[in-house]
Amino acid sequence: MNIVSSSKRQIILDTETTGMNQGAGAIFLGHRIIEIGCVEVINRRLTGRHYHEYINPQQIIDEEAIEVHGITNEFVAHKPKFAEVAQSFIEFIDGAEIVAHNANFDVSFMDHEFSLLQPVGPKTADICPILDTLEIAKFLHPGQKNNLDALCKRYGIDNSRRDLHGALLDAEILADVYLMMTGGQTKFNLSSEKEGSEDGGIRRLSQSRNKLKVITATADELAMHEERLNLVAKSGQCIWRG
Repeated sequence: MNIVSSSKRQIILDTETTGMNQGAGAIFLGHRIIEIGCVEVINRRLTGRHYHEYINPQQIIDEEAIEVHGITNEFVAHKPKFAEVAQSFIEFIDGAEIVAHNANFDVSFMDHEFSLLQPVGPKTADICPILDTLEIAKFLHPGQKNNLDALCKRYGIDNSRRDLHGALLDAEILADVYLMMTGGQTKFNLSSEKEGSEDGGIRRLSQSRNKLKVITATADELAMHEERLNLVAKSGQCIWRG
């Protein structure tokens, strides 16, 4: 499995919904998106750009879901409907690679929302490719817990603010997890001449730096070395003497 994506622009995404069922069951039950959070990564660097919307789902949020994310019916009652934010959302993710944890969950809800647009919107996969960090985590850590909290603990990422799930906060945390999980330094920049440059590549030292001091062996140390080689030679050929 190739865990490092070749995509230059990635959108780390999370959603919160009216119900916690996922996949086909969630669509059958008619659950809707109530929050979308995205952060942008270009060439494996967070750019600071993000997309965040709370959405009026036009239906009641399950109590079980409220216990998880804390978003109430009263809070979203006057938020925009998905149809009102769909175009700006599509423009933000268009052409990028979507990165999500348990991506099937988020994508199934997004596809459902797009299907309710008039005219009907596209499938998510028609807008951009999709990368599932849960599948990467299962590949790297088989048989272990691979939810977002477990991965934060494993990679030393601070998630102390995560008392409740929130789409934007979870997207920010997932971005850190994804970049750590797929390996820190990703390319060698041999052309950089800036001393101490760490712009995604090797740290280079200035050509004008002081030369390193060379410490040679003393006569006693050389004699001890020869004695050791003599012992080795007794048992056969001594490769250190050619």
